[in-house]
Amino acid sequence: MSALDTAGLWLGLLSLRLLLAWEFGEAGFEKLNGSNWFADIQDQFPWPFKLISADLNWALATGFEIVGAIALLIGLGTRFFSASLIVLTVVAIASVHWPESWSTWAELFQGYALTDKGHGNFKLPVIYIAMLLPLVFIGPGRLSLDHLFKTRAVNATIPSN
Repeated sequence: MSALDTAGLWLGLLSLRLLLAWEFGEAGFEKLNGSNWFADIQDQFPWPFKLISADLNWALATGFEIVGAIALLIGLGTRFFSASLIVLTVVAIASVHWPESWSTWAELFQGYALTDKGHGNFKLPVIYIAMLLPLVFIGPGRLSLDHLFKTRAVNATIPSN
């Protein structure tokens, strides 16, 4: 089990970072190359994002998805970008993926699906949040620039004999 624990420190968190980098990068580049549809849903954005123009929201979402994907890929600023992408994902759930109306918990959980059949489709964003949480709380793992910089900083503060 010790070998698996050690491998997890190197590969487990890396696998989360790589998959999330792919998904958020893909979404960001799709926005970068597409047209801004946020104006159509601006009134559904939670506060304070509904106070920001649709163009600025679009630019922020695009930028955080692309820069966040690159940061996750190389493991730099991982906790900050993971937390930022959680905020971005919560906004997406509230404005795009959440069911328009529901009156019971059973109706709400019909939206925990990958396809929108009139009940919302918030399953995938919830999975992304669950994948980002370990990166916020544990960090990026050993195959990351964050770990390299931390190790070098610690070694630089330890006096040599």
